[in-house]
Amino acid sequence: MTSASSTLWVAYGTEGNVVGTVRKSEDGYTSTVAGAAASVGTYPSMEVAKNALHSHLAPGSDWPQFREH
Repeated sequence: MTSASSTLWVAYGTEGNVVGTVRKSEDGYTSTVAGAAASVGTYPSMEVAKNALHSHLAPGSDWPQFREH
């Protein structure tokens, strides 16, 4: 039996609100903005996924804090 596993990082804004997530799977790192119907994309590294998520936040947004869950 094969079991797929993933790791999730939640991105928090400066006021402690959730602004998005990055999920690691065997396909790569998938970034999703909070409340979005679809992901931003899947990327080969965590750093690229975090940058992609930040680039899709409101202009002028501070860099979010990522916490593994």
